[in-house]
Amino acid sequence: MSQAGAISEWQRARAALGAAGSCRRDGYYADAISRAYYAVLHAARAALELYGFPTKTHTATNNTFGLRMVRTGRVESPFGSMITDLSDARLKADYEVGLTFTVADADAAYMQAEAFLDRIQAVLAAAVPAEQLR
Repeated sequence: MSQAGAISEWQRARAALGAAGSCRRDGYYADAISRAYYAVLHAARAALELYGFPTKTHTATNNTFGLRMVRTGRVESPFGSMITDLSDARLKADYEVGLTFTVADADAAYMQAEAFLDRIQAVLAAAVPAEQLR
């Protein structure tokens, strides 16, 4: 178990969520979607670090989260789907330059990321002091 690693990843998750919100407010919808995904990625890594399953790649994080967090019942299955959904959205937002994204797209991604972080914060709260989760 790596509490320090979990805290570091959690801080990155919170920063990415903040950036997603800023991008959304400022009309940078593709960037908001991308940042929302990274918030989820880092939150998932925080949970995995806490349980002793550190990952380095996006794919490993997604797969390991499903195996170690969802299948074990530590988090509910919709949260595993959120990683996949936001990963797909991020790839489109980052690499499909011909696509146009709307405020509704950015709002949906932000709300998913916010729900994901809320759930992971509850997971982390069992082992991490509350002041380090803000």
